[in-house]
Amino acid sequence: MSTHGSVDPESLAATKQEIRSLVAEIADLSKSDISETEFYAGMLNRVVSALAAPGGAVWVLGEDNRLELQFQIGLHETELATSQENQQRHGRLLLRALSGDEGMLVAPHSGGTEEEGGNPTEYLLVLGALATENQRYGVLEVFQRPGTSTTTQRGYLRFLLQICELATSFLKSRELRQFATRETLWNQLEQFSRGVHESLDPRETAYILANEGRRLIDCDRVSVAIRRGRHCRVEAVSGQDTFENRSTSVVLLGELASLAVNTGDEIWYTGDTSDMAPQVEEAIHEYADQSHTKALGILPLWRAEDEAVVEAEAEENSRRRRDPPIGALIIEQINHSHVSDSLMQRIDMVRNHGAVALGNSLQYDGLFLMPLWRAIGNQKWLIQARTLPKTITISAAIAIFLLALFIVPGSFKLTADGTLQPSERRDVFVPESGVVTEVFVEHGEMVAEGDPLVQLENSELRRQVLEYRGQLAETNKELLRITRQMQDEGMVDRVRRKELAGQRMAFEARRESLEGQIALVEDREKQLLVTSPISGVVVTWEVKNRLKTRPVDRGQILMTIANPDGEWELEVLMPDGDMGHVVDQLEEQRADGKEAVLDVGYVLATDPSRTYDGYLALADIQQSAEVHNEQGNSVQLRVAMHEDPDEQPPVQYRRPGATVKAKVYCGRASLAYCWFHDLIDAFRTYILFRFF
Repeated sequence: MSTHGSVDPESLAATKQEIRSLVAEIADLSKSDISETEFYAGMLNRVVSALAAPGGAVWVLGEDNRLELQFQIGLHETELATSQENQQRHGRLLLRALSGDEGMLVAPHSGGTEEEGGNPTEYLLVLGALATENQRYGVLEVFQRPGTSTTTQRGYLRFLLQICELATSFLKSRELRQFATRETLWNQLEQFSRGVHESLDPRETAYILANEGRRLIDCDRVSVAIRRGRHCRVEAVSGQDTFENRSTSVVLLGELASLAVNTGDEIWYTGDTSDMAPQVEEAIHEYADQSHTKALGILPLWRAEDEAVVEAEAEENSRRRRDPPIGALIIEQINHSHVSDSLMQRIDMVRNHGAVALGNSLQYDGLFLMPLWRAIGNQKWLIQARTLPKTITISAAIAIFLLALFIVPGSFKLTADGTLQPSERRDVFVPESGVVTEVFVEHGEMVAEGDPLVQLENSELRRQVLEYRGQLAETNKELLRITRQMQDEGMVDRVRRKELAGQRMAFEARRESLEGQIALVEDREKQLLVTSPISGVVVTWEVKNRLKTRPVDRGQILMTIANPDGEWELEVLMPDGDMGHVVDQLEEQRADGKEAVLDVGYVLATDPSRTYDGYLALADIQQSAEVHNEQGNSVQLRVAMHEDPDEQPPVQYRRPGATVKAKVYCGRASLAYCWFHDLIDAFRTYILFRFF
């Protein structure tokens, strides 16, 4: 834009068109919703390009009323940074330009008084204020080459002031948008604060905090964990009415919250865990792999009074003892890991309000018997005038019923499980170890006493018989030889005859011993044929399949024989804890001169429609308690059936081992004890005995 030489009209028109295009771009830029930094960069690049200037800068007024550099092009070429005095003169010049509205053209190395500042550079400075009537934002500065005409320089200034108007319009629009956003944020905060303080139930408070907090923070997910002892439990997850507490992600999140709460420190993860403790780093990686979260923040929540203690500690630079946090607020970003300043501000607001609300609800819920008082308080309709008579009537009925429980006596019955068995039955044991070679009976088959049941084979016994018989044959052979020698007429030597007589006596004693051993082993072999000890029925199921070719040991039960035509009885297993009532009732009857017998009622699993009677005598109680599978430590009772055949189960229902439910009548007691004696005895054993 020099005044020297002729100017091509077409080139001039093209330049003007290019400038208009750049101004239009800046105007469009000022109407867009971008950040200030992006606007300043786009604007200054276009201004410098339009003016063909070496550089420029945008200065913005900060909170302390000092101009701060926001964006620059070619500032280092001005060499302002080389001298502190030059920076001060330049700064005062910018302040003077900020206070004016018409802009400034400042020649190189020029300036007025010390207060007015000056231009310490070799460039022509074109300055324009970014301001309105009531607000000063900053200064737009262009470094232009000197030596141009006054008309050209004024053209620079007019262009710059036009750009300043566009920039001011952008700043005003952005400020209005910020005001609108701030107003929306305050409305959301008011709604959040009102909602989070609505309930005094910790679960509901946590649910509102998670869902309303996520809406206010504008993140992907918010969770709330509450401390229970030294561990935290996730109580609410935004967007989920219910969730599985045992799921892997929820369990891992609870562990991370516990780490943050126990240390009292915030945990922030945005992809880098190099500065974290090993246990935190491991838990973070495991949770990130499970949930695919990109950013995670776990912030401990303190009660309001605890927050004051924390601030006091920070001021005094000390570590005094304080209560642990009440829980943790968990923030998650799934799509990106960037955590902006505005996001942190919203998180702090949610954290502060949420901590107060959650602390209040936990304090209220922790009051003594609060669930009971809350339930009573929710039933105010019971004492209203319209329903009061009904309430009094029902309350009186309940009181009478409760009083009757402790006054009215009832039959005290103890329930136990048992089985139905023939009184005459025998288990068949293995007399000698061996292998079952043959089973002569089937399940349900009638046998008489002495009938063969099982044939066993013992190869060791057979070997012993053969060995003893071989030794006996050798002994008899030696005896025959000695006898012949003694009968020889040519033998006249008395010494030799006496010696042979002694040998014969020794072999005769040995023969007698071998014959006795053979008899014993043969008797044991005879026992390998197992016979029935009584007449009856084989009650063991599938006896052949269970025993054929099976190795058995001495004393092992092979089968059971029972006499179904004789008397039957019940084998009842009474829990050891109930035996005191049974024995006390029997002793009481004996002390009164009565027969020590208790009535027993029972039902069969095969015929539950009818109850049968029996009786229990003191002599039919086992003297020791034993552990029985499902019943645990219990005492076996042998209950006899009623003498009247009509009070006995029909023959078709009498099956050995059939399950029965028995009730032993142990006198009379209050209805409360009859119905709840297990609970009362447990209270006496585990509470009264332990603490009194």
